[in-house]
Amino acid sequence: MIGKQIRMERILDRNTRRVVIVPMDHGITVGPIPGLEDMRETVTRVVNGGANAILMHKGMVQVGHRGTGRDVGLIIHLSAGTSLSPDPNTKVLVCTVDEAVRLGADAISIHVNLGAPADAEMLQDFGEVSQECRHWGMPLLAMVYTRGPKIESEFDVKYVKHAARLGAELGADIVKVNYTGSAESFRHVVAGCPVPVVIAGGEKVESDEELFQMVVGALEAGGAGASIGRNAFQHADPEGMVRAISMIVHEGASVQESKRFLESRR
Repeated sequence: MIGKQIRMERILDRNTRRVVIVPMDHGITVGPIPGLEDMRETVTRVVNGGANAILMHKGMVQVGHRGTGRDVGLIIHLSAGTSLSPDPNTKVLVCTVDEAVRLGADAISIHVNLGAPADAEMLQDFGEVSQECRHWGMPLLAMVYTRGPKIESEFDVKYVKHAARLGAELGADIVKVNYTGSAESFRHVVAGCPVPVVIAGGEKVESDEELFQMVVGALEAGGAGASIGRNAFQHADPEGMVRAISMIVHEGASVQESKRFLESRR
């Protein structure tokens, strides 16, 4: 498994064993939203801010991975679905592990929505991708959310801990789930998942402080970091925001310390 260990060190910080990921796979779902028009510029900003890894679809690797500056871990996303679909919660595979390996991926990611009408197909895809990742020694990040008619709230700990455990059960090396709102409740998520758990940034938050509180709470509960997309690359200062998040994740900074740092850049 030495190949997987080497690749994991390009995703998880080898000293803190934590991670800051900036996902930029939104173009398929909702189109070229603000912050993702010029992928190379955005990637440069978040990398300069200290992101450990970026996440994107296969077609963006050539135009948005690196050209100058510091290197960064590359996670290629295999799942896709659009907001125009009759069921936006359905995700299908649009890339293979083999193809991602040839593109230079350091890790693979997939997306599963438990409770959606097509969750059985998504689980089957998860199992097959997990098998391929084991063959290649490729780390697998599973984004697992609970969305569907049976789900009262996708942030409820009883659903989120199920999502996290499912990710580990099917072979993910890192699981990404929603934050449950408090460190106390999120501890139940981490306790039931034997692999590193990172939180999703979700929709745009009302304030920087709100996002920082989420990250701090997740870490206090034993989480391994954060995967922050729109709240990072759509921020007025993407580099500063990623740096502020990285200060919390890797340096143990407080909410107020990160807030002061970001304000000092204005």
